[in-house]
Parts: sequence; structure tokens; C-alpha cells
Amino acid sequence: MTKERLYHLRELIVRAAKSLSDADAFGGKELFDFWSGDGVAYDVGDRRREGEELYKCLQAHTSQETWKPSVSPSLWVRIDDPSQEWPEWVQPKGSADSYPMGAKVSRNGKHWISDYDNNVWEPGVFGWHEVA
Repeated sequence: MTKERLYHLRELIVRAAKSLSDADAFGGKELFDFWSGDGVAYDVGDRRREGEELYKCLQAHTSQETWKPSVSPSLWVRIDDPSQEWPEWVQPKGSADSYPMGAKVSRNGKHWISDYDNNVWEPGVFGWHEVA
């Protein structure tokens, strides 16, 4: 296969991957490139990997080394595994990755459901009720 044909095939895959739901994107995260801090222009909805995690761009920007997805909640939100009914709770970094009302999480061996939208509190402290 020629380089030109491979490039065209890659472009088709990239275009198709953009139309995936977050759940399907998580299942096929190897389709997405790794994030780069080398002045790359990212658009809203772009997905990139950082380590083993998959992130979705929330705000168009040109990347900088200090704006990694894992530390830039105003620019990126992590996409979690939708097959886990009770994923492990992760401390939100801001409103973009806060938990919605009804979100289910695990924390300290217990299951919790969020009682509020935009919940950034740790389960057991405030804003969650334990499910027996």
C-alpha cells in the first residue's frame, strides 16, 4: 500500500472516530492520538490520550506543555469506562468534571449516589447518599 493510500485511510479513520459516542470512543481509545503540548490546535470535541486515560476537549485552544489534560479541567474532561456501574470516585478538578445528580461511584469500599448536580464533594463528606 502506498504512503498516500495509508494517509487517506488514516484520515477516514480519524473522521469516523470523531463521530463516536464517548462510550464507543472509550472502547476504541487506541484510535485516538496521544496529547501533545507542542502547539497543537485542538477543537471542541477532539479526543486525545494521556497515558492510559482518554480525554475530550472542552474548549478550543493551542496546546502548551503545562496544559496537559489531566491538570487542565477547563480545557479537557476525562472519559470514564461506561461499562462500570460503580466507577471509583475521582476528585473533580472543577465544574467541567464534577459529578451530576444521580452519578454512581465507589469510595472506600462503599457505593454512593450523588444528591446534587455539579458535585465536587467526596462521598461520605457531603452531597452523596450511601447505597447498601
